Amino acid sequence: MLGRSKPEPKADVFTEGSSMKSVSAGATFRLIVSFMLAVILAFLTVEGWRTWRDYRSAFASARDSVTNLARATAQHAEDAIRQVDVLTTALAERVEGDGLQSLDAARIHKLLVQQSKIMPQLHGLFIYGPDGQWIVTDKEVTPDPANNADRDYFQYHRTHTDRNVRIGDVVRSRSTQDLIIPISRRLNNPDGSFAGVLLGTIKVSYFVDYYGDFKIDDKGALVLATRDGTILVRRPFIASVVGQSLANSEIYKRYLPNSDEGIAEVKAVVDDTERLYGYRALTTYPLVVEAGLSRESIIAPWRRDLIKTGLVLFFLMAVFTVFGLIVLSQLRQRMVMSRELRRAHQSMREMALTDSLTGLGNRRRLDNALPHEIRLAQRQGSPLSLIMIDVDYFKRYNDRYGHAGGDDCLSAVGGAIQQAVKRPGDLAVRYGGEEFTVLLPNTDSAGAAQVAEDILRAIRSLNIEHSEHPLGKVTASAGIATQLPGIEDVTPASLLKSADACLYAAKQSGRNRWYATDDAHLLT
Repeated sequence: MLGRSKPEPKADVFTEGSSMKSVSAGATFRLIVSFMLAVILAFLTVEGWRTWRDYRSAFASARDSVTNLARATAQHAEDAIRQVDVLTTALAERVEGDGLQSLDAARIHKLLVQQSKIMPQLHGLFIYGPDGQWIVTDKEVTPDPANNADRDYFQYHRTHTDRNVRIGDVVRSRSTQDLIIPISRRLNNPDGSFAGVLLGTIKVSYFVDYYGDFKIDDKGALVLATRDGTILVRRPFIASVVGQSLANSEIYKRYLPNSDEGIAEVKAVVDDTERLYGYRALTTYPLVVEAGLSRESIIAPWRRDLIKTGLVLFFLMAVFTVFGLIVLSQLRQRMVMSRELRRAHQSMREMALTDSLTGLGNRRRLDNALPHEIRLAQRQGSPLSLIMIDVDYFKRYNDRYGHAGGDDCLSAVGGAIQQAVKRPGDLAVRYGGEEFTVLLPNTDSAGAAQVAEDILRAIRSLNIEHSEHPLGKVTASAGIATQLPGIEDVTPASLLKSADACLYAAKQSGRNRWYATDDAHLLT
């Protein structure tokens, strides 16, 4: 529409104050909720960090334990075998020096018995001839037949010329039926030919007893095995496990090829138990020890502590949450009451600023809005128009149709004015009696004139009977005053006075028309 642009929303001191209170209450509610969430998050973060620290500490302690266990068992095995190695070396030199043919069996027997008593790990000491026949031993009784030519270690030394000590797989003793680990070496004649075998055997029970002294969990394991993976001793001891191979275990496949000692968390091939292993290869002999603690035993204390901590934390969080909910409930109730009070206040304010007969604003609303719109127009450099409207010959209408009829007429006129005022920022009020005012922000005189024409046409279109009117129906007259940009001395009183003067001019010009400054219009 010509000369009319969308106005800025009108400022409302009471509405802004209520909004600020509402925002403040809402911000307080959100602040409390945020604080509760922050405290709960802080609890969870601190306890989560502590739990993770304890978890890592448990495994760090377990790594130290399995490392020490592996080192201790490796040193024990090395010492036990070295003693037998040194003993058999000395005996081999003596036997080869004397020659098997001239060997003093009785004297050597006493020597072997003496050495067996000194070394607790020894099961027995034996000297075999080139045919496997027992020549001398520390035993008092020789079994029948006394021939070990079928033993693996004997066959090995008969076909291999190396003089190093050989650690064989576990076998059952023919003299005592005990499980033993054979430690053997080759005996040579002066010409280097095979002269027999010198054997020292270590009791498997010696290692089992030693491993049993360690305080490890029921699912823990201590293992002594050959470098190729054959199990010699294992705790817990199960006879059927001895001799099984660990060659396909993760430690033998992945770890030992890269390092002779270390730590690995793997699943055991013997019983499928997940353990943290410390492993170590002996430096002198082709043996490997493994010391394992079950994963369950490592995390069980940590899990129990976690459950206890979780229950305490849950209780504290529950108490804190209940307390917070109570506070939030109280705050919510206050917010609801505050909102209801604001609504009641707003409703009362609206009632105070609304004309009860027409539903339009009243004079107080105009008095509140007009100074603000004048300042806004001056600040923005925009025009501001004011239309004053008066129902023609309304006193005659009241006298003819009564006050009830007059009220109905004014109500209908108010509705027509409201329909003609299109923009949300425009303000239509009942100024008093049969007078109405329309405030048009960002509207010049041409735009205001168009609105005035629409209003007067809408009133005529009501076709309200008025027998005391020359036209026979209700009409109205209007006066238009416009504040132009750049004029700083305009006041609410001067703008109203100017519009009222134009209204008077329209009345004097014959009514049923609008007037602005020196221009009058009759709508047909």
